[in-house]
Amino acid sequence: YQTDIAFWADSRTVTQVPTFHKVIALTIDDGPHYKTTPEVLAVLKEKRVHVTFFVLGVNVDQRPDLVRQEFADGHEVAIHAYQHNLLTKMDKAYINEELEKTEQSVSRVLAVKPVLFRPPGGAYNDNVISVAKERGYSIILWNVDPLDWTRPHVETLVNNIMKNVTPGSIVLLHDGQYPLPTPKALGIIIDRLREH
Repeated sequence: YQTDIAFWADSRTVTQVPTFHKVIALTIDDGPHYKTTPEVLAVLKEKRVHVTFFVLGVNVDQRPDLVRQEFADGHEVAIHAYQHNLLTKMDKAYINEELEKTEQSVSRVLAVKPVLFRPPGGAYNDNVISVAKERGYSIILWNVDPLDWTRPHVETLVNNIMKNVTPGSIVLLHDGQYPLPTPKALGIIIDRLREH
């Protein structure tokens, strides 16, 4: 598997990229975190793999240096929300504010506007989609969730991904808390994907 993919969406959401080629997208949510993100970045640099980081604006404001490093290393920086609130329970004005604040946080650090958005928890409704589309975002979800945020054993995390990944999969991982098995598992995941 090639573990670096670019894609564009023109439908309401994207959960998997239609392809027969052995390519997947690794995505990492909720950071940056002062301990977990540097560990993830080190593995990605060593393995020469690029991912998409879906960042929380509040964490961008706390660690702009890590967002700059993500971008400098060639990763896509996309937005999650400002905080990790379930947007489906909010009105359009609140959703717009969440996206705007996150967009501004990222733009202050990188001087670019992100184009990809993932709603917290993957939860969306017509209001979330409407606001995201009005702001020019493609909505990216996933089709492989190994639940790394529940802190499973590294081998369990690796196996959950390997048994569920298919060509075009979008894999959901996290870097927004510590400790997580994700940094240790990531190198193994990449190696096993490349073997297939």
